Amino acid sequence: MQPQPIHDQAKGRILLKIARSAIAHALKVNDGNDDSIDKTAQWLVEPGATFITLTKNGQLRGCIGSLLAHQSLIKDVSSNAVSAALRDTRFQPVTVNEWKYIKIEVSLLSALQPITFVNEADALAQLRPGIDGVMFEYGIYRSTFLPQVWDSLPRPEEFMAQLKMKAGLYPDFWDDAIQLSRYTIQKWRETDFIEEKSHG
Repeated sequence: MQPQPIHDQAKGRILLKIARSAIAHALKVNDGNDDSIDKTAQWLVEPGATFITLTKNGQLRGCIGSLLAHQSLIKDVSSNAVSAALRDTRFQPVTVNEWKYIKIEVSLLSALQPITFVNEADALAQLRPGIDGVMFEYGIYRSTFLPQVWDSLPRPEEFMAQLKMKAGLYPDFWDDAIQLSRYTIQKWRETDFIEEKSHG
């Protein structure tokens, strides 16, 4: 097996710095966070799909992401970070005054894997709570939940019902044309590194 070119924790630190720097730049805040990042590193210029989640005082403050790797990892993190801060329609844009209270989480997605099933019960039985992110598709209706959502929706039936509602359908809706895909993530949170530093 080929050795990893960069340790996962080191990778997480870099992706978090890229996200914070992108938002700081968009807010015109002098951050200085990306001075030491090699933006030409091979793993950063390869395609990647990410979700960026922002929290403030432990509450969701924005979340935007990509399900498919359609651009370089560094561009995906940067653009999703700015979108999470300024373009998540569920929230007002992050302001300069609250910026210092914002904490960032980066989720790096695996490739989507289609799930084969014969009915809803079969689909539910195949879901892995706490592990799977799930993408739901039915015609023009589409939604996804990251694996983190299992923390608040631990039962597959409830998870699926909320996923359908997020797509704009009734929670008990079902049709044979529904398509489901799963993915896993690696995730890194700024708060983990802050705690790590304080214990070090």
